[in-house]
Amino acid sequence: MNSRYQCDAPWVGPTGLSRPGGCRALVVRLPLTAHWGHPFDRLRAGSGRQAQCRRCTLPRPLALLLLLLVPALLQADVTLPSIFSEHLVLMKSDAVPIWGKAEPGEKVTVSLSGKTAQATAGADEKWKVSLDLHDSEAGPFEMTVTGKNRIVIPDVVVGQPWLLIGQSNPERVLKESANAPAEIARSANPLLRQFRIERRASDTPQDNAKGSWTVASPQTAADFSAIGYYFGKKLQAELKQPIGIINGTWGGTFIEAWMSEDAIDQDADLRAGEAARRALMAANGPQKAAYVNAFGEWLTAHGRGDKPCADPAAYAGEQVSMGDWTPITLPGNVGGPNLPANGAIWIRKEIEVPAAVEGTLIKISLGRLTCFEDTYWNGKKIFEMSYRRLPGDGYTHYFPIPQDDLHPGKAVVAIRLYAPLLPPSIVAGAGRFYAGPIPLDGQWMAKAEYSLPALSAAEIASAPKPPPQPPAMKAAGIFNGVLHPIVPYQVAGMLWYQGESNAGTAFQYRTSFPLFIRDLREKWHQPELPFYFCQLPNNFPKSKLPGESGWAELRESQSHALALPKTAQAVLIDLGEAEDTHPRNKADVGARLARLALARQYGQHDLVDSGPVYDSMSLEGSKVRLKFTRTDGGLVAKPLPPTYDVQTLLNRTAPLVPNRPGSELQGFAICGEDHRWVWADAKIDGTSVLVWSDKVPAPVAVRYAWADNPTCNLYNAADLPASPFRTDNFPTTTDSRRFGLSPEGRY
Repeated sequence: MNSRYQCDAPWVGPTGLSRPGGCRALVVRLPLTAHWGHPFDRLRAGSGRQAQCRRCTLPRPLALLLLLLVPALLQADVTLPSIFSEHLVLMKSDAVPIWGKAEPGEKVTVSLSGKTAQATAGADEKWKVSLDLHDSEAGPFEMTVTGKNRIVIPDVVVGQPWLLIGQSNPERVLKESANAPAEIARSANPLLRQFRIERRASDTPQDNAKGSWTVASPQTAADFSAIGYYFGKKLQAELKQPIGIINGTWGGTFIEAWMSEDAIDQDADLRAGEAARRALMAANGPQKAAYVNAFGEWLTAHGRGDKPCADPAAYAGEQVSMGDWTPITLPGNVGGPNLPANGAIWIRKEIEVPAAVEGTLIKISLGRLTCFEDTYWNGKKIFEMSYRRLPGDGYTHYFPIPQDDLHPGKAVVAIRLYAPLLPPSIVAGAGRFYAGPIPLDGQWMAKAEYSLPALSAAEIASAPKPPPQPPAMKAAGIFNGVLHPIVPYQVAGMLWYQGESNAGTAFQYRTSFPLFIRDLREKWHQPELPFYFCQLPNNFPKSKLPGESGWAELRESQSHALALPKTAQAVLIDLGEAEDTHPRNKADVGARLARLALARQYGQHDLVDSGPVYDSMSLEGSKVRLKFTRTDGGLVAKPLPPTYDVQTLLNRTAPLVPNRPGSELQGFAICGEDHRWVWADAKIDGTSVLVWSDKVPAPVAVRYAWADNPTCNLYNAADLPASPFRTDNFPTTTDSRRFGLSPEGRY
């Protein structure tokens, strides 16, 4: 195990050249002693050649023998998890835990800023001390950890570390956010730091997570979490203390992977779902192998085997004559003149790549295909999906474009569709057909490479069916690999932004989310550890009529967690984009989270940190009166802008059409006993809102901003939006869906 150590013995290089001041260049210390009184050290000189301490010199045969014993002896070293490393940010508190491993019975001393604590390693080699840093200055300091060896950690500061977790929105880095170049240029701040935890899922709890601390600067800030950066920047400016962002985010993840096994075991539905998922995973390998064999035999028996393309460049190249190609519209069926129902068909589309995406990771999403495909980017194959790799029917195709191949300007996306069974089609839900920020819907060109004879209904029915594909990541996988290694690192609070991947089980989220929060607090031994979270923003196309929404249901489930103490929610219903699930305005997200912390935790009690919150309803004839809390400064009907954001990276907007023209407030829907929702008129009346519709003379319920991407404008005087809500408890679209138990095997 490597450790930092500085020897004060005279230093002699291979040529006999000495250096004043001792060795000092030591980078690796081996826990072995010459004459059992001084460490036997291997040094690395500036030239890269070996050197040694004069008083540590050993005869070469003995040295070689001892080197062979090093692996066994290394366990005597005191070691630390990666999070205790250079540029470390520790909590300004009276009981800051520092922990690591050492030989059983070894005494370990930790010192920082004049504070010292000692512990003895147990039989499991683990030790932990607690430092009182409540009156410490900010630093920077050196922290030393001494046992049989000595570790020195430079540039340690004492302030306010925060844990940031969730999926891809908080994972998005500063260089991918709005106004990134200007913000990166002014990002130098030695008291704002990030520790990026390496993404690792594990079946068992881990003791260490790889990662390193980085100080914010124009050279480093581009790769900070954008939300974490803006949150930390605001806190650092207000508190004048060091701020640390422990970034454990992981895109595309569901909440069950973040929960510990203890939490999963507390809920019968989660236990059953994880058991079902494991059963599906255990069976999936043999089922897939059987399917591949059976489908291959079916192809042979029916003469449907693929014929390799002799010249892909004739279809996928950047310069191809399109005179005999057929225009088609996608997503949808790949059909038209000169296009067969079965065979190999090429489709291609020219797109314009904006300069803003260069150097970033963007992915292509093709939705679900009824065939198999090879995808080319500017003539180069970047992805393939065959029946041998994964069953093709019903699977989402989502893959990255190699960064070396991503350049501003014209690009050609070409896809070879191999359709031996069903007619080729691309089925993509709203916002699921794109190349990064570039939508792929619209006109494509298609051309047949070869055709296959049509199949009868009986022949189609005889084809083997692919097995379900369960999520590969187990429940608790991220907790084990990302969170468990940093328990009980003391943080000022936790920030959470996740839910997109759980929209299909939104109703269950009202159980799993509070359970997750309580379990984290239990693991950290802080029952009221501040936990602030982001409500899902607006996303996807706008709906012309009021109706149901999985994202609205998920937002409601998020709000249910506010019943727990020391929780708060940043409402983002006005910060999203219709065709980008990762809206680029991260500055306002970080600022709203910072408001929560400053107002609720750091004494700025006059700072308004919430928009209006629905409280109760009452009937007044054919009208409904809604009462609100958090109306600081009064309710406000914010004027609607003429357009709304479709995709800011491409400067795309669309006209914003009010749901109810002439109404002071937008986004309200009302229904009677028939549960048929219509857009409602609404106006502010003091600290209440009156809602009505001539089509509903006897109303029973009201909803506000109940849509994936609602048009809504109720705010308070602090310019914070009202949280979406409903007054009813009608069944939702996700009431019966459970993690691990859906027919698709995904939830």
